[in-house]
Amino acid sequence: MLRAAGPALCGAGGHTLNTEKRKPKTDPCLLLIFSQTFAPDPAAVGQYMADVAVTLAGRGYRVRVYAAQRGYDDNRRRYPRRENMQGADIRRLAWCSFGKRKMALRLFGTASFLLQCFCIGLLTRRVGGIFFSTSPPLIGFTAAWLHKLRGIPVAYWAMDLNPDQLIAMGLLRPGGWQARWLERMNRFILKQAVVIFVLDRFMARRLCERGAGAGRMQVAPPWSRETPTAAPPRPNAFRAQWGLQDKFIFMYSGNHSPANPLGTLLAAAEQFTDDPQVSFVFIGAGLAKPEVNEVIRRKHLMNVLSLPWQPREHLAEVHAAADVHVVSLGEKLTGVIHPCKVYSALAAGRPVLFLGPTPSYVSDLLAAHPIGWQVRHGQVGSLVELIRQIRATPPERLAEMGRQGRQLLQERFPPELLREQLCSALATALRLEKAARPN
Repeated sequence: MLRAAGPALCGAGGHTLNTEKRKPKTDPCLLLIFSQTFAPDPAAVGQYMADVAVTLAGRGYRVRVYAAQRGYDDNRRRYPRRENMQGADIRRLAWCSFGKRKMALRLFGTASFLLQCFCIGLLTRRVGGIFFSTSPPLIGFTAAWLHKLRGIPVAYWAMDLNPDQLIAMGLLRPGGWQARWLERMNRFILKQAVVIFVLDRFMARRLCERGAGAGRMQVAPPWSRETPTAAPPRPNAFRAQWGLQDKFIFMYSGNHSPANPLGTLLAAAEQFTDDPQVSFVFIGAGLAKPEVNEVIRRKHLMNVLSLPWQPREHLAEVHAAADVHVVSLGEKLTGVIHPCKVYSALAAGRPVLFLGPTPSYVSDLLAAHPIGWQVRHGQVGSLVELIRQIRATPPERLAEMGRQGRQLLQERFPPELLREQLCSALATALRLEKAARPN
């Protein structure tokens, strides 16, 4: 549930949003949302920002979104320049996304998006608030300066943290000038934000250490974007399409990133190449996708299937095809990124196999609920043995674990309630006013 990060995390502060010092100087009738990725692009940040935009527009607020016109992972995908999405005004900007293959083009696209959003924020009239997340990572710097220059209140939804992520993945040297520069920018952004939403207690602790007070912090777990349903009976169309009807499937469906290492799972899959009953399915895209495909090719892993993102309208059936869902989190990334993949597994009614550290968000869930298993990265032998144990588990026991996972999702993370709570907190913090209804 959405809740304030209390004094136990920050050492001081209350549980109410402090907005008195952030009173906007302009007419609070238009909410601007800056998000480089946005639905229907499959990247998670854009999907969640779309949920917020549509929910607030449905409540009667004026919402305008600025996003990139091309896809985040696949820049060959092109979206309409203007679109009305259930009441939200979507405007997509050119020259803002060139894919992830070349860092120079990626940086150029990010810089272009930041500059265009800054100009839009300066010139747009009657702005009541700005809402942003971490796509791109420095969009908060643009929003913070718009607050400084125009007095527009800004709200921050932290979905991952940098430079923490870059340092944890070995892409940035701790204490180097780049890390120090990013850290100063982070503190500047946090200082300007009226409200800061974080995804779990570990992320809240990290931001509290940077000076984000408890009075402006809200712990808001992301909601499942799939409706939890009873496990559908087989046959399953996805299994039939890929010849997996009689297989026991371990599925990883999500972002392929160095932050979500998959090497241990691939190494374990190699030990089952002679077992005709076990298959491993990798669905998604990201920086690490070529590496996954290369391992499959080089080691001739005929029991491993690698696929791109699947159509959203088919995801429920795709995820229901798995017997076990794999969730991965890098060993040093607790509180840096949030393993949203776990919600898809729970919604599908399947047990969770977690590759990652303790303590962490998922390890806490597994310790409190009998919904899955955990192995640390690098423990290939332990994972191989665990996979054998899972294969030997009676189907009734696996089904019961999946049922308890669905129940946990419905009781602790009800999607509609979490979405409504975050939108209510956002509207209150920014003091948004609903648009006048026509007579």
